[in-house]
Amino acid sequence: MSQDQQGHDEHGHEHQQSFISHYIFSTDHKMIGKQFLLLSAIMACFGGFMAYLIRWEVAFPNTPAPFFGLVTPDKFNAIITLHGTIMIFFVGMPFLSAFPSNFLVPLMIGARDMAFPKLNMASFWITFVGAVLLVSSIFVPGGPVAGGWVGYPPLSASSEFTGVKIGAVLWILALACALVSSSLGGMNYLVTAATLRAPGMTFNRIPMTVWFLLASAITFFFSAGPLIAGAFMMLMDNAFGTGFFLPAKGGEPMLWEHLFWFFGHPEVYVLFFPALGFGLDIMATFTRKPVFGYKLILWCTGSAVALSYIVWAHHMFMSGLNPLLATPFSITTILISVPFAIIIFCMFATLRNGAIRLELPFLWIIGFLATFLIGGLTGIFLGSASADIYLHGTYFVVAHFHYTLFPSVFFGGFGAVYYWFPKMYGKKLNEKLGFLHLALTFIFFNGTFWPLFKVGMGGMIRRIADPSFYPQYHQFQGLNAFATVSAICLIATQVIFLWNLVLSLNHGPQAEKNPYQSNTLEWIADSPPPHGNWGPVLPVVTSDPYEYSKPGEAKDWQPQATNLPV
Repeated sequence: MSQDQQGHDEHGHEHQQSFISHYIFSTDHKMIGKQFLLLSAIMACFGGFMAYLIRWEVAFPNTPAPFFGLVTPDKFNAIITLHGTIMIFFVGMPFLSAFPSNFLVPLMIGARDMAFPKLNMASFWITFVGAVLLVSSIFVPGGPVAGGWVGYPPLSASSEFTGVKIGAVLWILALACALVSSSLGGMNYLVTAATLRAPGMTFNRIPMTVWFLLASAITFFFSAGPLIAGAFMMLMDNAFGTGFFLPAKGGEPMLWEHLFWFFGHPEVYVLFFPALGFGLDIMATFTRKPVFGYKLILWCTGSAVALSYIVWAHHMFMSGLNPLLATPFSITTILISVPFAIIIFCMFATLRNGAIRLELPFLWIIGFLATFLIGGLTGIFLGSASADIYLHGTYFVVAHFHYTLFPSVFFGGFGAVYYWFPKMYGKKLNEKLGFLHLALTFIFFNGTFWPLFKVGMGGMIRRIADPSFYPQYHQFQGLNAFATVSAICLIATQVIFLWNLVLSLNHGPQAEKNPYQSNTLEWIADSPPPHGNWGPVLPVVTSDPYEYSKPGEAKDWQPQATNLPV
């Protein structure tokens, strides 16, 4: 069936959908995208609460945390494990990959839906099952897994060391669900972009957001397989007493480290790529300029995807890895910074001489660049084996890690939400609340993690439940307290967005069809787009996505398709 025929059928049957088929078990890519967005928001509440407990215990050890109680050392380990797992697999991936890929890819390439709508629905519900399994592990005998979010054996491979068995099994199953779901989703996004593009949507007319979402899917697809196999082996060790990772049974603990980090470092780029795509599209719109170096960016992205698979061992310089491998992995780690540096340069070049409009989505992207650059530069230290000897396992790593992931997830992700919210819901978000949300998030994020660079360089080791036990860490109590207060304020700031969301959905003004006068296809669709997106006629693409400010033209923008009303 062609997309046009499918459109006639779907348009005719839209009114027959029940509440269950429309909102719960939907096969519409837009609704599934919103489901992923809602799930990530709910899990962010869990993950944020865990972050509050971690920071409270570090700053005020052996003092009951408000709304929780005393954070004992065993609880501290479990909380760290849950926080990391939730924020990476059930907040970052749904929010930055699944949500925008579902909502935007078909709209931006002129398709009616995903290539495999039922598989798309299944990918969400598999993620949902994983989230339920992870949260339910809090309530089982023995409590949740307490082996750290990276799951290093032997702590995670046997209940002998932590006293946790059922919780460990649930954690592994939740991890497997997240990996399988994202693999199925990534396959769907790739097939959709390859086969369902609108007439005239050639590869060199695809917007950057779509390219980077596809790069994210490819990066994940080829890195997740080893970790899925590792999760199966870990499950066997915990549930059936095998010894894949237990030395006493002939196993090799470092095998898990290799399997995890072969996935884990590309996962950083899985979350970073979408934020870059959002940033480039938003910058082009609010500078009224074409993206600088479109093809150069694509070549650099492909290089980064390839290099992402040969850098993982820089996480293992202190693990007993053969020292002869330190130099080649240090080299590849430095090399992968080159394509990203070129992409960032292209983003700044896009700003040059632009007719810049300082609107809210654009400012979120500026915040993303300003904070991510700190994370990128500090990563150079950790990529050097000689420096990593001193910094590995300290709060310097915690600061670096959050300066890479937080900007992508929050600044890049919120930039996308504020930008595409009018298209998603047909309403405008309150701009004053939005500016307040941005300003406070920027201030309190830096207040939380900037002090940790100094704490880490002073030698304070992470994952210590009671720093007061060590006299050499007493000097950092003031900085830790400042970081904790900032973290609490950062978490509280997100209530502003939730209030803005509720207020705007119920009382916000109606949004224009194309409020930013943007070129890309999604702005031609109604706001919000109907089932099937385009009605009976597909858009026919006649121009590139970034033809802004063309000399001799009466207006400074040119929609990609002109056969549909703008």
